Amino acid sequence: MEPAIRPPGDATLTQLAYAVAVDAHRHFGRAAAACGVTQPTLSMQIGKLERALGITLFERGRSPVTPTEAGRRVVAQARVALREAARVREVCAAAGDDIAGELRLGVIPTLAPYLLPRLLPALVERHPRLALVIEERVTDDVLAGLRGGALDAALVATPAAADDVVETVLFREPFVAYVGAGHRLAGRTTITPADLSLDDLWLLAEGHCFRAQAVRLCGQRAGHGARSRATGDAAAACTATTRFESGNLETLKRLVERGIGMTLLPALAAADLAPSQQALVRPFAAPAPSRDVRLARPRASTRAHLVEAFAAALRRSLPEDVRQGRS
Repeated sequence: MEPAIRPPGDATLTQLAYAVAVDAHRHFGRAAAACGVTQPTLSMQIGKLERALGITLFERGRSPVTPTEAGRRVVAQARVALREAARVREVCAAAGDDIAGELRLGVIPTLAPYLLPRLLPALVERHPRLALVIEERVTDDVLAGLRGGALDAALVATPAAADDVVETVLFREPFVAYVGAGHRLAGRTTITPADLSLDDLWLLAEGHCFRAQAVRLCGQRAGHGARSRATGDAAAACTATTRFESGNLETLKRLVERGIGMTLLPALAAADLAPSQQALVRPFAAPAPSRDVRLARPRASTRAHLVEAFAAALRRSLPEDVRQGRS
């Protein structure tokens, strides 16, 4: 029979944090280093916690250190207690208009590398006590993290469509075409969606919302066969015979820069290109296709004031042409 877990008595949040650290690192020395204390101090506090609870939390004779069955349950509840304690501090900070605390943010890959370098320096300067934890994930994973509580907010380009999620459109981002020098559209100053063909358009891999948006723009369904548009030169032959789908827009850009095919880019991905790269950009004739970049957060959130501060800083970081298109 498992021992009953008694009320925590003199257990402190610090002791619970030490127990969580030992569980995470499975080593007393590494846990102590992560907590910024000596190993004897951490071991002593874990011992006090065990005596207060009346159970053994960790099997010390094993390597790595492992929690006992009762220890696993205590550590799980300790994580909840520490999260709730952090939320108490955040509620107090919100009441005092203090922008301080941790904000866990999910960002889609077609946005993160182009937006975050603009945003982070100004955000740190304006709100030095706001600690961002950023995860770059595809849309489905970002929304799953938001709904599951792993993320406090998310930057996405498709609606979350959930009653328990609050969404705000931050800005509207137009698309541009990135066209190789030998491509059939290279001589055009502007293009239209009717000019696009999946036969010579490099796409992101499945799971990226920008891929789905590109396919819809073509008015076609992405197939899995070989490409059929060849014009006789080596670059065109690559797109005619090769099916390559990347998880990274930068890879697709490099293919185009070598004169192979074309791709579509969101405006921020084209904003800081070198002059030689800008020569490959072809804007769409008005009205240009675009996507709405949204900030999503749980409706029941104690970090709403942090999310709003982040959103305000994000808007200020946008290039003027994108900011003017904000919804």
